[in-house]
This record gives sequence, C-alpha cells and structure tokens, in this order.
Amino acid sequence: MSGFKNFLLRGNLVETAVALIMALSFAAVVSTFVAWLTAQLPKSVDDVFSNDANSFGAFMNAVIAFVVMAAVVYFVVVVPYTKAKERFFPAEASGPTELDLLTEIRDSLASRTA
Repeated sequence: MSGFKNFLLRGNLVETAVALIMALSFAAVVSTFVAWLTAQLPKSVDDVFSNDANSFGAFMNAVIAFVVMAAVVYFVVVVPYTKAKERFFPAEASGPTELDLLTEIRDSLASRTA
C-alpha cells in the first residue's frame, strides 16, 4: 500500500491529471469562442443585420463552466492533494536560503575590500 501512496503523491500523476482536465475544459471555451466569432462574420448582405445571440450564450456558458470546473478541481483535488503531500512527504530543508547566501557574499566582499 505504501508503494501506491508513493506513486500517487511523489510522481506527477495528479498534476498531469489536473492539467488535462483544465486543458479540456479550456478547449471548450476556445471552440465556443471561435464558433461565436465566426457566426459574427456576414455570409451575405442579409446576414449583416441578423445577430445570432445563441452562440454568444454558448460561449458564456463555456466560460462559466470553465470557472466552476476550475474551482471544483482546485478545492476537491488540488487542496487535499497538497495537504496529503505535505503530511506524508514533508519538505526537506535543503541548504542555506538565498538570503543566507547573499549575506555570506556581502560579508566576503566586505572583508576583501577592507
């Protein structure tokens, strides 16, 4: 069971799944936007004065669905995954921080010029 836990939390499986879900949802936004945009192009003189609002409604529906999907994925997948990853695999302290290194460089340069 620990091997499966490591597979889920150590690898990029969850990040890849979230990226795929978001990409597919965004693809729907793009395709409905293109459909709306191309519906605005006049095909004949009679079409110049007729405006198809349904395609704009479909675009707005896709945008709202994308935002809702992003919220659901974030709160149902990303937040619990992040908490579980921090709990089971805490971040290891890896050497000095950037501030420590900059302070060391400053002190080294100050001792050289003095």
